[in-house]
Amino acid sequence: MRDRPDDLDEELLRPALTAWGIEAATLDHAPVGFGDHHWIATGAGGRRWFVTVADARLRSYDELGRAMETAAALREEAGLGFVVAPLRAADGATLRRLNGDRYAMSVFPYEEGTAGEFGDELPDADRGRLIDLLAELHTTPPPRTTPARPVELPGRAALEQALADTTLPWLGGPYSEPAQDLLASHAGTVRRRLAELDRLAARPGEPVLTHGEPHAGNVLRDGERLLLIDWDTVGTAAPERDLWLAARDEEDLARYTKATGRAVDRDLLALYRLRWALNDVAEFVAWFRAPHGRTADAEQSWDALTGTLQQLAA
Repeated sequence: MRDRPDDLDEELLRPALTAWGIEAATLDHAPVGFGDHHWIATGAGGRRWFVTVADARLRSYDELGRAMETAAALREEAGLGFVVAPLRAADGATLRRLNGDRYAMSVFPYEEGTAGEFGDELPDADRGRLIDLLAELHTTPPPRTTPARPVELPGRAALEQALADTTLPWLGGPYSEPAQDLLASHAGTVRRRLAELDRLAARPGEPVLTHGEPHAGNVLRDGERLLLIDWDTVGTAAPERDLWLAARDEEDLARYTKATGRAVDRDLLALYRLRWALNDVAEFVAWFRAPHGRTADAEQSWDALTGTLQQLAA
């Protein structure tokens, strides 16, 4: 996130880091990614760590904890070296509560490398390596902590309520009224796309261990090595949950099939592509119905909502 959380005292991070044996000489906010808040902690000797703070209102603490434990198990037990997993605190935990139950904190090794942005296209060689990493992930037995990732939209009920209730104004902040008008103008499209999602979801596919968001923004390139970051959404689902984001053409899909022996289902690729877009709409609608200000993150959310609705209507 670009914005700092208004209701979090950043000085709480320093004593919390001591659970990992980290005495931070400096703590710098890192305005990267979307959804969680990040800092770079630097010790007196110059060693660095990547600190992530998640808003527990957006996902349950238990679910996030299971995801972090799964990533750690993939690195420690399954030996998947491309997994950038959370470090364990002295008590073995990968996640700790912060500021009561509001936030959850995890600490990662600081990895050198370059990441892209969501929507960037990876070079052919990197995309091929990513397909190979996903093939290895999908053929790895899921750790016992791995959450299931059903196709159903978690925010669907609230989205359908927003579509149905057009009389009460949204009063959350400066983007509320424009967002309400925008959704109303695309209501027919969203309802048709939800019906299409239901049709495609009738055959969910055989579940494997998936990353959930293997786009260019979560691929870290360090020389010839590729790493996968951001394992918050790891879980069991059809492999197409990952492949629609990673594969560009039939050659990529053939490469995956050769590595795994699994044929790729084109209907499931369409399902997860559509689910991603509708989930974005649901999350951004919830954002603009809730209290918010005119911030960089709100502006980014507005642009994303506008673009996604245009995409769904195309």
